Amino acid sequence: MNAIDFSPLYRSTVGFDRLATLLDSALQHNHGSGYPPYNIESVEDNEYAITLAVAGFDESELDIQTERGVLTVRGEKNASDKTERNYLYQGIATRTFERKFQLADHVEVVDADLANGMLTIKLVKEIPEAMKPKRISIGAAKPALTAAVEAA
Repeated sequence: MNAIDFSPLYRSTVGFDRLATLLDSALQHNHGSGYPPYNIESVEDNEYAITLAVAGFDESELDIQTERGVLTVRGEKNASDKTERNYLYQGIATRTFERKFQLADHVEVVDADLANGMLTIKLVKEIPEAMKPKRISIGAAKPALTAAVEAA
């Protein structure tokens, strides 16, 4: 694995801790397990869906959390569900997993649904009014400014 030293970049930046963390985590990506498989879909302009194939898990065995811009999905089979069976072939994986997704700013999870072994998590990007672009009309403040000057 290649080691990249980002310390010169960090020396000249202030307030970009999250960017540094993202760079570090991207380079240290775990190339191990691809379980469970998933899709990320853009549904509309600011709506997204993440679908994970979680066959064999029910709602009580799945946990979905968001913390500091990271969506974490965990699945853990209950010990009581492990009955003695004599499998000739077991192709349906039911192992414990944890899958993390880095969310962009202002992306929130709004819903989750489990149907037919597919867990669908719906996300929406809601930009606060203060951060949306504003159109400034030229000359709109002139009458108020003129009245304030005349009153003085």
